[in-house]
Amino acid sequence: MEKAVDAFRTISEVAEDLKVPKHVLRFWEGKFAHIKPMKRGGGRRYYRPEDVELLRGIRQLLHEEGYTIKGVQKQIRDSGIEFIKAYGKGGPALPKLSVPPELAATRLMKAKQRARAATANDTISPGRSQALDQVLRELEECRKLIAQLR
Repeated sequence: MEKAVDAFRTISEVAEDLKVPKHVLRFWEGKFAHIKPMKRGGGRRYYRPEDVELLRGIRQLLHEEGYTIKGVQKQIRDSGIEFIKAYGKGGPALPKLSVPPELAATRLMKAKQRARAATANDTISPGRSQALDQVLRELEECRKLIAQLR
């Protein structure tokens, strides 16, 4: 027998639906204050339909889009809970970047550090140098796209 659309779900049902382990859902509760399942006797969790919608959006951002926890938290702050819920349903699209915004600056910095270190050691081959230059150009393009979004 199928549950009604507006029925509460157990952690096992939500975990199965979202294809994530139960401990991940518990972890996300600690990281995202908006996820507040109802707890019954013995600490059993019951998720409201809106909790499941939010979890679906969070899962989409983390697992499909490559966002970090901090990146999703920022997206919630910037766009709001309803946007994340709608996003999980295939709603409004986030700007598509080859690198999620919260990673672009860090990756650019690390790539520059690696390039400087390799150059300082004179151990870089011409082919490797060209590949690093290409990576740096791509990361600079990401940085420009991020600056335009802000």
